[in-house]
This record gives sequence, C-alpha cells and structure tokens, in this order.
Amino acid sequence: MQLGINLGYWGAGMDADNLEVAKEADRLGYAVCWAAEAYGSDAATVLSWVAAQTERIDVGSAIFQIPARQPAMTAMTAATLDSLSGGRFRLGLGVSGPQVSEGWYGVKFDKPLARTREYVDIVRKAMTRERLSYEGEHWTLPLPGGPGKPLKLTVHPEREHIPLYIAAIGPKNLEQTGEIADGALLIFPSAEHLEETTIKHLRAGREKAGKTLDGFDVCPTLPLSVGEDKDVATLADAFRPYTALYVGGMGSAKQNFYNQLAQRMGFEAAAAEVQEKYLSGDKQGAAAAIPHDLIDKTALLGSVDRIADRMKEYAAAGVTTLSLNPAGFTLEERVASLRAGTEALERAGLA
Repeated sequence: MQLGINLGYWGAGMDADNLEVAKEADRLGYAVCWAAEAYGSDAATVLSWVAAQTERIDVGSAIFQIPARQPAMTAMTAATLDSLSGGRFRLGLGVSGPQVSEGWYGVKFDKPLARTREYVDIVRKAMTRERLSYEGEHWTLPLPGGPGKPLKLTVHPEREHIPLYIAAIGPKNLEQTGEIADGALLIFPSAEHLEETTIKHLRAGREKAGKTLDGFDVCPTLPLSVGEDKDVATLADAFRPYTALYVGGMGSAKQNFYNQLAQRMGFEAAAAEVQEKYLSGDKQGAAAAIPHDLIDKTALLGSVDRIADRMKEYAAAGVTTLSLNPAGFTLEERVASLRAGTEALERAGLA
C-alpha cells in the first residue's frame, strides 16, 4: 500500500504551508499529492504550482468537477499537466453536487452517471490524439449542421495512458467507476465496512468490463492526527466540524451522498440528526451529534502503533493508496504527522 497526501482546497490561509507539506511528502517518498476544487481555487493551477516545485511525487486532481469544464478542455489540461510534470499527473473526476453544479456552474444535476460515462469516453478519446467525434445524449462533437470539424489534440502527453480516477460514493457510481476508470477516490471510508459499502460494487464493475481489481487503485482520503492513545477522543473531536459539514451540509437534504454513506455504515439515526441540525443552522449542534465511532472509523487517530494497526486493516480491506490529510495548527505539526504516517506504514510492514 502506498501513501498519498491530500491538500484539500487552496486559499484557506495555509497556502505556503501546503506547498511545504507537498515538498516534504515528495522527500518522504509519498506517491501522490492531490488537490481539490469546489467554488474557490481551481485544482489545475494548484497542481501546476506543486508539480513545478517537486521532483518525484505525482500530482492529482481530487477532483476536476465535471460541470466546470467541457470534456475536451479536461483532456487538454490533463495532457498539459502530464507533459509539464514529466509524466506525474493523475486525472480525478467527479460530478460535484447539486448545489455547486446548478448554483455555481448553471449546469443541471441530472443523469450524473450517464454524464460521467460520456465525459470519460470523450476525455479518453481526445487523449488518444485521434480526430475527435462523438455522438451521445449529453455531448455531440462536432455540432451538427455547423462549421465545426473533428480536431485532434496537439499536445503530446508524457504517457500514452494517464491514470483516470472517479470520486464515487454511491453503489451505482462505484460500480460504474470500477467499469470505466483506473481508480476510485473515496472519502469517509471505514475499513470495517469497506467491502460492503465500496469494494463489492467496484468489483462488480470490473467484472462487467472483463477485469479484476488487480491494478485498480482504491484511494481513500483519511484525516490523520497523531497523539497518545488515551487522547483519541480529544483527537477525534477536532474533526467534528469537518465530519458534520459533509454528513450534514454537503449536497441537499435529498441528495447528500455522505449522509447516505453514514447510514449504510449503521449510523442512520445520527446521520438524520446531524443533517437536521446542520441544515437548520445549528452547526455546533450538528458537530456535537457526530458519533465518536463514526470519526474514529474514518480517520487515523492516536499513536504510531495504533495508526499502523489501522493501516493494516485498510490494506486488508483492499485499499491500495491511502491519502492522508495531516492535522496540525502549524507547519511543524503537519510535517510531523506526515513523518508519522511514513513510520506507521513501515511498522505495519506495508512500505
């Protein structure tokens, strides 16, 4: 199992520290550095900045939002980043959520699975550098009856095949991801529930494509906070607002994929309470209603030995790249967490 680092969103006041965290992860031998986007910083610019100041670590979009870009533009960006980074780019895609898709981009959040499939088809076809033509429900290239003609990508990516990941949570999306992608980007994964909530659906998709999970990258992001085992409850409390944001406030009341995931892990009543409080404006109450076990099952908390044991559980459950979001109020604390992650991986015998 490899380790990655997830920088999250740029522009949150820790940008200089984030770059140093990425550079330290590069020195420590981490496999990939992911950056996210929502409706603030864009991931492509951040990744080019990180790639220019690192040497070995891959850079990956977690995620490029599908409603934000035409698929041909995503192919252009992926090819450019792969070329500039010397073959270190990983393309992560996702549909975002209804509030961002419709409120920020003005794109209807309908038929997300079909849109994702067509989007991936076009991106992959464009990056083969063949002349691009496509007829689908959501995209037709070139537009019929006009001056457009099939064009081909002029940039040569460093590699013939750029790894393509999809951010997936729901069963149908996970199955399709297994079928059409090279990896899955996961959030709030519990090793205990991973087979039932995630792996079996990815496996079904791989089987549809006549493939196995061999070579498929199962890549969850987990918060990491190092401390004494006796202080695990306190360490977990620091992630209550983060967890409440996703379980309670991401998406809409009817379409919150993270809330649905918490329910599938057995936290039905708590998930409903958290969402009700969060959407009514009681964010503190929502954070307080997050069960400790939900945080502890979806984060790496405690001593290096405890974290090593958890890493073993994730590896046994099918995780191939574990991306860490290291906690800390200072750069020194975050770097120390990164180093603890490396040490834990070695103690687990997974390095």
